[in-house]
Amino acid sequence: MINKKTILISGAAGFIGYHLCEALVRLGHNVIGLDNINDYYNVNLKYSRLEQLGIKQEKAEVFNVISESYTHGFQIQFIRMNLEDRDELPKLFETFDFDMVCNLAAQPGVRYSIENPKAYVDSNINGFLNIIECCRKYNIKRLVYASSSSVYGNSNEVPFKEISNVDKPISLYAATKKSNELMAYSYSHLYKIETIGLRFFTVYGPWGRPDMAMFLFTDAILNNKPINVFNNGRLSRDFTYIGDITEGLISTLLLDSKDSSFYKLYNIGYSSPIKLIDFIIAIEDKLGIKAKKKMLPMQPGDVNQTWADVSHLQRDYDYRPNTSVKEGVEAFVDWYKSYYDLN
Repeated sequence: MINKKTILISGAAGFIGYHLCEALVRLGHNVIGLDNINDYYNVNLKYSRLEQLGIKQEKAEVFNVISESYTHGFQIQFIRMNLEDRDELPKLFETFDFDMVCNLAAQPGVRYSIENPKAYVDSNINGFLNIIECCRKYNIKRLVYASSSSVYGNSNEVPFKEISNVDKPISLYAATKKSNELMAYSYSHLYKIETIGLRFFTVYGPWGRPDMAMFLFTDAILNNKPINVFNNGRLSRDFTYIGDITEGLISTLLLDSKDSSFYKLYNIGYSSPIKLIDFIIAIEDKLGIKAKKKMLPMQPGDVNQTWADVSHLQRDYDYRPNTSVKEGVEAFVDWYKSYYDLN
């Protein structure tokens, strides 16, 4: 018999949020998902994810109305809401007695933050303040939230360690994530809220975002279009499979850490970087098609490499990522072909 929890997941229609909702429900917990379903990328994919959870699009489209899953009943409920809505979010906390909160809602994307900076302040700073303030007001004892490997900037000290200086973000997106960590520290110190920040490294897998490399490359190769290879392929990323990320999230939400401090910050990645060109080769091998490569210079805001030291997360939560890039790429391509009916 599990100790059933009621958990708020913001960003529930997103890539990571969807997988987390599905996993928690499978474990028997109650999930209330929140998302504003913005159009940063194709909203049909977001509604398709929600459909997998039993939330119909016509119900999910309506703002500030709670709907239940037609497959799981009250075990999964969803509300479309802007995280920065200071009137509606407290009402949600009044309606449900949350055991813990996981904030995955954010305006993502490094390059887009250069084009549309205000969206990042609205969602990533004002929205984060709103949710952590609700945690304080409604006595939520544990908040797990998404930070990002982008806070490390162009650091040459690899692998990246949580103790490294991260005072030089090279994109506004990274700056907002660093801000979240600082805000969490203040609230942990002042109000004894346990905050657990997770610095995600490049996450990929089934139901992934269309603006990420895995999706872009697969789509272009299958449609005989060239792929953009930045910095002439001399980039490396700590590509991390969604299943490993989900397991880490579940551990930080449901388990007590060996670290008893209120403020915690962890890298969560595969801890084995791979060159971008090798990642492309893995996709080519699975598809049986050679990519047309358009070699391009480094993009503003991008970093040369990411590499996660996950020893602290391993120590405190026994986090052990074990999905190889080959396995992960195969799982994504199989999903992609199924989703777009290409089999």
